[in-house]
Amino acid sequence: MALLEPDDFYAQLSKVLAGAGAFFTDPADRVLLVKPNYRDHWGWPGGHVDAGEAPEEACGREVAEELGLKWPGGPLLVVQWVPAWGDRPFPLVHFLFDGGTLHDASGIVLQAEELDEYGFFTDEEAVSLLPPFLVARLRAAREARRTGRTVYLPPDQAGGPA
Repeated sequence: MALLEPDDFYAQLSKVLAGAGAFFTDPADRVLLVKPNYRDHWGWPGGHVDAGEAPEEACGREVAEELGLKWPGGPLLVVQWVPAWGDRPFPLVHFLFDGGTLHDASGIVLQAEELDEYGFFTDEEAVSLLPPFLVARLRAAREARRTGRTVYLPPDQAGGPA
């Protein structure tokens, strides 16, 4: 069997997008969610990982861009595999990092080009704002914080495509 040239080999491999976000809570343990103006549901601050960027770097960049905050870094809580869906032709692997507790949200400055609003919500309130795949991520993040162990969510446990 002949070996493929590198360009041919890499062209035949699966393509996967990567995203990263931060799981912040307030002192009452309510979760911080943001409402993007380009989606019909809420989610965590974060976004796609750029070329040449590690997920934790993307998380810090996105938190700074979207909230005007410096993210000090935190442990990885959840890795979620989200199948291709809608106009997104590739699957997505999402990394949700622990943002810790925000004791003072007065420093939040929303990125007006992408976000309409933010809020801190109980888990019960958040469930009504999130699609099933993000509800699964919320529950996994809570479990990861409780146990100190990263949770992997495969597609069959993600509650559907994103």
